[in-house]
Amino acid sequence: MTHTPNTGAPPTLPAIPPQQPSPTALGSTTPAPASPPAPPAPPTPRRTAFAEGVDQLRHAATTEPGRLRIIGAVLAALVVAFGAVTAWQMTDRAAAADAVLTSSQPLTSDAADIYRSLADANTAASSGFLAGGQESAATRDRYERDIATAAAKLVNAAANAAPDSPSTETITELNRLLPEYKGLVERARTYNRQGYPVGGAYLRYANEKMQQEMLPAAQDLYTKENERLRADYADATPYPWIAIALGLATLAALAWMQRRTYLRTNRVLNHGLVTATTATTIVLLWLTAGHTLARSHLDDSYDHGVRSLAVLHDARIASLKARGNENLTLVARGAETVKAGDKTLDAYDHDFTRDIDTLAKGLAHAQRLADDDTGEKPVTAAVGNMTEWKKRHAAAREQDENGNYQQALDMVIGAKGATGECFDAVDKNLATALKHEEAEFATAAGDGRDALTGLPTGAAVLAVLGATGAVLGIGRRLSEYR
Repeated sequence: MTHTPNTGAPPTLPAIPPQQPSPTALGSTTPAPASPPAPPAPPTPRRTAFAEGVDQLRHAATTEPGRLRIIGAVLAALVVAFGAVTAWQMTDRAAAADAVLTSSQPLTSDAADIYRSLADANTAASSGFLAGGQESAATRDRYERDIATAAAKLVNAAANAAPDSPSTETITELNRLLPEYKGLVERARTYNRQGYPVGGAYLRYANEKMQQEMLPAAQDLYTKENERLRADYADATPYPWIAIALGLATLAALAWMQRRTYLRTNRVLNHGLVTATTATTIVLLWLTAGHTLARSHLDDSYDHGVRSLAVLHDARIASLKARGNENLTLVARGAETVKAGDKTLDAYDHDFTRDIDTLAKGLAHAQRLADDDTGEKPVTAAVGNMTEWKKRHAAAREQDENGNYQQALDMVIGAKGATGECFDAVDKNLATALKHEEAEFATAAGDGRDALTGLPTGAAVLAVLGATGAVLGIGRRLSEYR
């Protein structure tokens, strides 16, 4: 038996790793922290309908049937858009052209008639005053007729003016002033028949109200209605460039599609696409030709109608104001004066000279604008009447300045050879010229409006026909892939 020698050294033991003291052993009650949970995976974003639609279109565009469907939809949309824009723009222009003929120009003429009626009533009142107790029935009737005409025209203007339009306030003011003026004239007549000089003061006060308040208000109304008329012309005459451009783009797209079809199939005609092209071409030609014709007639109605009417209205008003100042020169008998340089002149005679010069310039302008003998003849006659009027007025003024009042009065309001005859002749000839120009305006403006008749509706119907043709034409090609 073998024995291991005893060396006296202790036996070698395996090493034991050191252990960490547990929290419990240390007397702690806090548990050990747990590891954090993993974050949840983010949700997959949901695709929008637009994105899905784009993907579908992209996928469809990779096949010929898909491409044809896209092209057909685009062509149909172009044709419908062209028809819709054409109908929209032509509806606006047709409405503006109708307003020129039936609303704004007649209201402009009514405003001019209000001014003329007020000025003529003032003239008739002064003429009746000069006649004193021998005022003729014709003069009285003329005054009453002018007042009634002005009142009726104001009612018509108020009925046709928008509640918030600039003209409404002016019309209201004239309606307030008209009874006041009429009351002053009646007082002047009453005192004049009784032989009281205060009648002349009342008449001058009535004339002051007319000249400083009523006629400026009537002129303001006339100016505002003229602005409205010009605005309607501005809405009716511009070319519909948006519709024209869209029509050309539609035709180009249809032509491209037909060429594409020919190159792929060797078929010259596709009936549906030909129908769409024909409908679009008709609308485009109708649009350009109809609007060009309407624009030409409307421009003619403005150049040879509205402009002439404005000049003739101004000339007629100037003649009325001149006649009123001529009468008031004798009514005032030098009570109203004005300084002109170193001279002291009768105020009303000074205004007469200014108004007669305005009349002369207006008649000369009207002669230049007259485009036919029928329109020029009465204007030329009015020029001759005005020339004679100036001669007779100068003779009457000479008699008045020499103290011959009755002779001067007879030369102004007398039955024969008086300035009143010249004034009446001027007014009559201007009325004839106005009637002729109004007829020319109505004819030209009516032709302009009629040139647009049916275009909005026709464009819409043809657009639907063209879009249907485009869809059927593309559908015929799609049927070849089934």
